[in-house]
Amino acid sequence: MSVFTIEELIAVSVSKELKDGELGFIGLGTGGRSFSFAVGVPSIAIALAHRRGIDFTAQYGVAFEPDIENAPHCFDDRNLLKWSATAQIPVEMALDGFKRGLMDIGFLSGAQIDRYGNINSIAIGPYEKPKVRLVGGIALPDHAANAGRTLIMIPHAKRSFVEKVDYRTAMGFGDGPGHRERLGLIGGGPSKVFTDLAILDFEPKSRSMRVVSLHPGVTREQVESETGFELIWPDKVPTTIEPTEQELDWIHNEIDRDGAFLNGRIF
Repeated sequence: MSVFTIEELIAVSVSKELKDGELGFIGLGTGGRSFSFAVGVPSIAIALAHRRGIDFTAQYGVAFEPDIENAPHCFDDRNLLKWSATAQIPVEMALDGFKRGLMDIGFLSGAQIDRYGNINSIAIGPYEKPKVRLVGGIALPDHAANAGRTLIMIPHAKRSFVEKVDYRTAMGFGDGPGHRERLGLIGGGPSKVFTDLAILDFEPKSRSMRVVSLHPGVTREQVESETGFELIWPDKVPTTIEPTEQELDWIHNEIDRDGAFLNGRIF
């Protein structure tokens, strides 16, 4: 039996969602577990897809097709400008691909998510005097409104999986079926959610979140106890496929040799 971390399991699962010829956008963040989910997981997923021969192109802010395996350990402007990449895009054009409808995937995370895939990264509690002030909108509205689809990576906890997000930073399916269409959004909305307990998607008719698979050793009771709304469950819930020895070897010895991405050591 392979020994793997939950971040490695999620990265491998995300990598299987990436297709030939697609373009995906990853925001830039620094350090800690939130970085591991928002930046580390999609970065490793893209590198794994490349190992399997998938021609997937990544954009990190202003960096187009950067060298993921030799990323700087500090994501400040000086190091990002020196990061080996196919091209550096002017900052005023960094989100142009979204506006033109050219971005296939937006990789998202946040502090709260609801049953329809709406995400909050503004604040927890009243805006004037919040319990927690978060990072803000950054590029999440562009991802959510315009990407062909979004893939969401977020730790699974009841404080995060809420009945209603405090602020709708990133538009999922809004209030339910037809909401995106009424707003004229060009993007397809959230496709899947990857957590440390399960993989989820959205039932096509109701647009409500449903369980796709549970990670090894995770029970339905665990997931329900950490979710603040009712999930849709299939009659039989499969177990998430574990990483292969080859995939783990790629991660440990080639892609993320010192664990900077998946352990959040980039600051």
